[in-house]
This record gives sequence, structure tokens and C-alpha cells, in this order.
Amino acid sequence: MTSEKQIGRRGFLTAGALAAAGTAAGCCPEDRAVGPNVHTAERVRWRLASSFPSSLDTIYGAAEVLSERVAAMSGGAFEIRVFESGEIVKGLDVMDPVQTGAVEVGQTASYYYKGKNPALSFDTCVPFGMNARQQAAWLMEDGGLELVHELFADFNIITFPCGNTGAQMGGWFRDPIGSLADLNGLKMRIPGMGGDVMNALGVTVQNIAGGEIYQALERGVIDATEWVGPYDDEKLGFHQVARNYYYPGWWEPGPSLSFFVNRDAWDALPVTYQHIFRAASQEAAAAMTGRYDAKNPPALKRLLDDGVTLRKFPDDVMAAAQEASRSLMSDEAAINPSYRKVYDIWEQKRKAAFQWFGTAELAYAQFAFQ
Repeated sequence: MTSEKQIGRRGFLTAGALAAAGTAAGCCPEDRAVGPNVHTAERVRWRLASSFPSSLDTIYGAAEVLSERVAAMSGGAFEIRVFESGEIVKGLDVMDPVQTGAVEVGQTASYYYKGKNPALSFDTCVPFGMNARQQAAWLMEDGGLELVHELFADFNIITFPCGNTGAQMGGWFRDPIGSLADLNGLKMRIPGMGGDVMNALGVTVQNIAGGEIYQALERGVIDATEWVGPYDDEKLGFHQVARNYYYPGWWEPGPSLSFFVNRDAWDALPVTYQHIFRAASQEAAAAMTGRYDAKNPPALKRLLDDGVTLRKFPDDVMAAAQEASRSLMSDEAAINPSYRKVYDIWEQKRKAAFQWFGTAELAYAQFAFQ
């Protein structure tokens, strides 16, 4: 069978070549052409379960882009029906049905499932890690995705990046954070390794799906929450309950979202359809990042015009969080060989990326971003 690397390097075939596509799981005999001299592509119907509500049109919208482009490039022969969080499974439970094949595709964040393997966080992001461009370069061009695929092989899943939010905000707090001491006992919604760090700093951490956060904040179940950035946060209405908006989101400097695909379903696809899916996922990823970069600036202005107070995390919070992050990662690497394999390579790539970005990129930003 054609290797993953070969598939990725060749590009995809045009929809006109689909008549030669081989048998695919999910195809139906009645979908094939009837009569002499008539040939049509075999039909494949997949379902996609998203971790996100449809109201978040930036993240969830990437799944819609995938579906639309797959259909367009296959002439309608390859269909992916998208279901928002809660329609098939809860937002934080997407991985299991993909693993079993109950659905063929999931759209989610790998760090939601770090309980299965802590190293899965590297597919999304870790605190004080890479920014969006660095993360994309590591995954797509510098060997990161191959490491991620080794991890997901244990779960019968293959992953594809589906977009990046860019550096996130630090979230919404009912009361100002004047120093590190103010975090002690705070109840906050924050997932992934960022939650582990906050826990180490004295925060009571909860992991709540996006569509359920507002109610938890409004009812006082949590005192603070993070999500993504101005555009999504405004849509979710957090500013109506908590008026202190903190930055930066040091735990998510460049989080990459993913499409999870059941490995058996993937292997059963004709190679042509695999090319189409890869190309469509790349287009979806570019759309997500571009939309956030376009929509966040005016959304931030609207929030500030509405009276939201923009605050920077105190220096002692940043320093303590960075120290705790490094300690947690090195401790996990010391006891977990699977984690250490990824961590050692990732850390080498991170240092190289930071050296480069800390030169021309940083100098420009410090001068121009005023």
C-alpha cells in the first residue's frame, strides 16, 4: 500500500480521475452507475463529530470547510456530514467514537485527551511552547506529525492539523489578579497542561466544553475561564459576567486543532480520496487561522469600547507559571519513555525556533507593534 509520506508528497488527483477509484468502506452498490459506457465514482459517506458548537464559526467552521471542499473536489462522491458538539457525543468525548469507528472523523484538540497519554498535548500545544507558525512548521515540515502519528497509532487514529487559533488570551476573571497569591483557591476552567500548571499554582481547575462555560461562569461554578480570543469570547458572552480580560494566554501560545480519522476507515479510502482529504484539511487549517487573524482585532476593539478592562498577568504569575511548566514536563519525561521521546525532540526544535524568531521577528515586533 502507498506509504503516508508518498501520499503527502504527490498531491491529489483531479475529480475527473475519480472514475478509477477503488472500492471504499461506506460505498453503496446502488450509488454506482448503471448501464453501459457510464462510469461514476463510488460514493463514500462519513460522519464528523466536532468538539465545538456551530455558533463558534471559526473553529467549527473549519470542519464545514473540510466537508465542502471534499464534496467539491470529489464531484459530490465523497461526503462528510458535520455534527456539532452534543449531537452525537459530548464535546470532550470525541476521541473514543473515532477510535472505535462509530464515527469516521472527529474535530477536536488532542490535549483534551492527555489522560490517555500525556504526550498527546504536543499535538496541540504546551505552556510557553511554540507559536502558531512554529507549531505548524514543526508538525508539517520538521517531523512533528510523524511523532504524533506514532502516539495515535495506539488508538487506531491518524491525525491531520485543522487549524490554529494563534496566541490566545489569558481569559476572563471576575476579580483582578494582583499577584501570584490571588490565584490560590480560584476556580477556573482551563484544559490541557495549562490546567496542570494552574493547579500547581493553587487554582482549582475544571475542564468544561465550550458550549457549557458561560453558564458555569454565570452561576459562580467557576471564577474565571479562558477560551480562545476576542472574537470567540465575545460570541460566548463572557464579558457580560467577568470584566477583567487578561493576557497573554501563556498556556496556549499557538494551539493546533486536529482532525482525528479512524485508521481503518482511512486505509479503506481510495488513494484519490485520501489526497482529496489531505488537501481539504490543509485548506480548512488555513481558513481557521486566517479567520481568527481577521476577526480578533475588531472584536477586541468592541470589547474595549464596551468597558472591558484589559490586564496583563503580573510578572510573578508569569515567572511561576514558566517554572512550573518546565518542572512538570521534565518530571513526566523522567518517568514516561513515550513522553520523553517526543519531548526531547520537541524541545530541540523549540529552542531553534525561538532563537530564530527572537532575532528578526522579535526585533520587528518590538519596534512596530506599538
